[in-house]
Amino acid sequence: MRWCTRAAGPCALLAFATTADAEICKYIDAGGNVAYSNVAPEKGWKKLSCVGEEARSAGKATPSPAGFPKVDAETQKSRDDVRRRVLSDELATEEKLLAEARAAYGDGAPKPLPEEASDAQRYADRLARLRQAVSLHEKNIEALRKELAALR
Repeated sequence: MRWCTRAAGPCALLAFATTADAEICKYIDAGGNVAYSNVAPEKGWKKLSCVGEEARSAGKATPSPAGFPKVDAETQKSRDDVRRRVLSDELATEEKLLAEARAAYGDGAPKPLPEEASDAQRYADRLARLRQAVSLHEKNIEALRKELAALR
């Protein structure tokens, strides 16, 4: 059973990758954690493999078979409205988190914590984490805005 659950996730991602617009790659870190993404993770991850353009170009679009269930326009509109609402909520949350991350980052010069006063490397590490958090939230906001723009 454990093998089935481990195989189901990557298979689903690979199936999705054949219809996605970006190349999906498999990454592994020093701890053996595996991640699938179309964006390279932070340092310390090694790229194992990718599925992308060549896989999509190999598969040709096939028409839906006769009798294939279709979604009526009203149902699709309601689904799109729910999707738009979810994306809007996520955008508002990300904007709030970005504001908090920017405040913590303090324009690149936050006050050192008491335990960092004697350890410059500890301060530099915290500064790097804060900078990375700001960057992550900015990227998330950009992606959410693109998704919302595609719905309109």
